[in-house]
Amino acid sequence: MIKTLWALLLTVVLSGCDVNIEAVSSQFDQQFGTQNFVSAVSVIELHRLRNGDYPSSLNELEFLGDWDSIWLSSVEYERVEGGYNLFVTKGFSGGEPDVSMPIRFKQGLGLKLTNVQWLDDSSRPTTML
Repeated sequence: MIKTLWALLLTVVLSGCDVNIEAVSSQFDQQFGTQNFVSAVSVIELHRLRNGDYPSSLNELEFLGDWDSIWLSSVEYERVEGGYNLFVTKGFSGGEPDVSMPIRFKQGLGLKLTNVQWLDDSSRPTTML
């Protein structure tokens, strides 16, 4: 009986909230997409540092944690001459997120092509890849 009352109270409270589910979902997609991208780059670059070259595929990555399966299933990776291409394909809700990063994040990486937008010093998107 108590659980039913709590559920009813929660329903009443939430029905009075003006929450834009699409906006919240889009924000989560962006946050998770950014985290997926940063995590992927970190582990890929660590692999190069330890082994002298980028992995042929993400299956070659070692010492992954339990949560790494999230970003592994959310990016597309391809090794290319002199580096790699990395595309973020999923955010929180499973849709492709709109990810932006400061262009200095790319400095020193082997990242060649990506769907991430690079922000210049004035925080405007650039078309540089």
